Amino acid sequence: MRFSDTDPAPRDDRLERLIERLPARLQSVVGRLRRPEARPLRISVGTLLCVGGVFGMLPILGFWMLPVGLVLLADDVPPLRRAIERVLAWLERRRSVAG
Repeated sequence: MRFSDTDPAPRDDRLERLIERLPARLQSVVGRLRRPEARPLRISVGTLLCVGGVFGMLPILGFWMLPVGLVLLADDVPPLRRAIERVLAWLERRRSVAG
């Protein structure tokens, strides 16, 4: 199934289900970052997480930072939005087969 950039509903539903699995404190942080008025902060945090994820082999930093940063940046970068939609759809299909 193919979705346009103007219809964020399927992606948002998938993201909301993932966010619900986070601890309550992280849910509120992610919720604030996803607000439209938080765009400059979202871009900054997403970029820093991606940079930190590249250096994931170092102590304190981790490879987990890269996908989280990409998901944050995907709200503002259309090519990333399409890629993240495909990854989320794949994860959803894989989980429904395994679960």
